[in-house]
Amino acid sequence: MTICSNCVMDTSDERITFDSNGVCDHCRGFARDVLPNWFPNDEGRAKFRALVEKIKADGKGRDFDCIMGMSGGLDSSYLLHLAVVEFGLRPLVFHVDGGWNTDLAVNNIQVLVDGLGLDLYTEVINWEEMRDFQLAFFKSGVSHLDIPQDHAFIATLYHFANKHNIKYILNGGNFATECVRNPVEWLYHGTDMAQLRDIHRRFGTRPLNTYPFSSVLFHKVYLRYFRGVRVAKPLNLLPYTKEHAAEVLSTTYGWRPYPQKHFESRFTRFFEAYWLPTRFGYDTRRVQYSSLILTDQMSRDQALAQLEHPAYDPATIDDEFEYVATKLGIGVDELKHYHQMPRKTYKDYANQQWMFDLGARVLKALGVERSVKR
Repeated sequence: MTICSNCVMDTSDERITFDSNGVCDHCRGFARDVLPNWFPNDEGRAKFRALVEKIKADGKGRDFDCIMGMSGGLDSSYLLHLAVVEFGLRPLVFHVDGGWNTDLAVNNIQVLVDGLGLDLYTEVINWEEMRDFQLAFFKSGVSHLDIPQDHAFIATLYHFANKHNIKYILNGGNFATECVRNPVEWLYHGTDMAQLRDIHRRFGTRPLNTYPFSSVLFHKVYLRYFRGVRVAKPLNLLPYTKEHAAEVLSTTYGWRPYPQKHFESRFTRFFEAYWLPTRFGYDTRRVQYSSLILTDQMSRDQALAQLEHPAYDPATIDDEFEYVATKLGIGVDELKHYHQMPRKTYKDYANQQWMFDLGARVLKALGVERSVKR
């Protein structure tokens, strides 16, 4: 493996390239595409305040003026705190229960909602359909097993906003902790409907009558340009660091941190900490740590030291295997079979990768998207 001399991305990203100094294209892309368009300062704050006034004006006479998806994770939790306490917004807090919430995530959502005096709306996904969809992805052999859960989260929120004519969606996505993106070979596009339908058609066992779907054309084009729904990412316009956000949330609400980003879900914890690294050699901590290195929140030496140890606990992994297998309604031996079966990629199934590549280039040319590489 060759590793970047500046961050910790390596050749487990099969499309990575290095310059003559050993610096990878993720780092070069950050300097070229992100830094010139990132305003975590007074300029950004002024931009967000202008947006806040529009949100408040649109929300007059309504019970809430925007909607915000809440997982209980750091980014969304801190954004909710800022939106209410600092900017006086009245968001409807929207949570999608895909069946895998950790107790810690449930607690973190509740302490924020109670502490801020907000309403929480929870949509529960039909478990039998979710289970069947997740098993279809296991049987397909691909690496992107988290799509059934992630897609449900996104689609449910967008359909709710569309149905109730909500014009502003607050999103916790940010450059500060996510400026390096997971390579597309690791975690494929979650809204490629051709891929989702093909995998479930081949390996699913029951119709997905109530599972929510949202194509990229629906939420990127129809909602945005025909329905006027805007997705705002305020953390890109405000000073934001992981350490400060966690301290504020912990001190103010009793919010508790997770061992790793995205560990609000029991399934995602198993998938990212164990399944991806041991089956495919993909360690998402490389992406997360590299983002923190580029935004001066972590040193490269610290990242390398942490990467020497697995993200999962070897002493408890057998219990995790049993929990996930039981939850999915299969035996441990069957789950282990999926771990050992031949590996597949998104290219082995119907896909619309060409459309995503084209869309990314167009959005970058228009100044909407800051980075093409996935």
